[in-house]
Amino acid sequence: MAEGTSRIHNPLVSSDTLSAVACFRGLGADIQTDDPTQWVIRGNAGAISIPDDIIDVGNSGTTLPFGMACAALLAGPGRIRFTGDHQIQRRPVGPLMHSLTDLGSQSQSERSNSCAPVWVAGGLKGGKTSIECLTSQYLSALLIACPLAPQDTLIDVPLLNEPDYVQMTLDWLNRQKIQYHQDGFSRFQIRGGQRYRAFDVIIPADFSSATFFLCAGAFLDADITLNGLDFADSQPDKAVVDYLRRMGADIQIESGGVRVRGSRLSGVHIDMNRTPDALPAMAVTGAFAAGQTRLDNVPQARKKETDRIRCMVNELKRVDVRVDELDDGLIIYQSGRVQPASLRGYGDHRIVMALSLMGLASEETLEIDTAEAIAVTFPDYVGLMQGLGAHMEIRD
Repeated sequence: MAEGTSRIHNPLVSSDTLSAVACFRGLGADIQTDDPTQWVIRGNAGAISIPDDIIDVGNSGTTLPFGMACAALLAGPGRIRFTGDHQIQRRPVGPLMHSLTDLGSQSQSERSNSCAPVWVAGGLKGGKTSIECLTSQYLSALLIACPLAPQDTLIDVPLLNEPDYVQMTLDWLNRQKIQYHQDGFSRFQIRGGQRYRAFDVIIPADFSSATFFLCAGAFLDADITLNGLDFADSQPDKAVVDYLRRMGADIQIESGGVRVRGSRLSGVHIDMNRTPDALPAMAVTGAFAAGQTRLDNVPQARKKETDRIRCMVNELKRVDVRVDELDDGLIIYQSGRVQPASLRGYGDHRIVMALSLMGLASEETLEIDTAEAIAVTFPDYVGLMQGLGAHMEIRD
């Protein structure tokens, strides 16, 4: 969406990011990914092109709303179609579609169920809209697209889950010197007619991926140092360090990285609304903490790739962990010996990786299906675990 040539150093090469690459190539950007250490993007300055075919975002729940909002900037006639895998086709984007309509665009769910496949027409001009954000992705999508609309935009936000992810978006807008005004996270005024400029940045390591190693180090007999994590970055999942410390984990932030050592953990009550992606790993961690661990205020976890609350309840019970399901979370009780079992990963990368931590604590073998889903965000996960001594492998 920027003018000129941008460079992204240290990119994460995964199914999700490659879905984003394919999406924005389809919208007219020239993106070179041959060098795994640096991606080069020649932007189109918001001059959206109509792709030759439907844009398939795969399993990327972020790419779909971001791509839809940018597609609404299309000048002239035509429609841009989006789809995704079976999980994406169950994730609603209706609130975003209504807001795009308020702001001058048009969109429609082809199955009339507020989910992909959808088409988006151009005409986004600005104006006023109100949007309830069960997921922060709706608001971030509008914040990215609306500065390029010709008129100013006013966005009222009566409901917002995961506000820290919106802050990540605002941090990028600030780097781009985009002019906007906010009243907390409940109202945003965005000046129209702005532009994005090319940039050259190093992407910090991902706290969401680091969560699995932080949790493993906390409840296993381990001593792990994680490099590349920037606590000055606004990523919300850095809060996992605080969660684990509250449970009694020995975690030190050192010059060489973040060091975590196995500790006696105690159950706590954690409001997970700001960090829904950490729910599966924290649920497993709760099984190895004395007493009970309550993870709640995260209803949006039911609308991720899967219903992560229900899925974690099901699989923890399979290994004889006592767990209570809540409408907006779960309560996990300290487990004794982890029972051997064949577990379902539900094709959800975070559930598969979280359940693998349960396997590391077991004296028996645990098998988890759909392990290929790990590649969505963390293709190197198993290899890195093996490098730490974990007996873990992916089987065909």
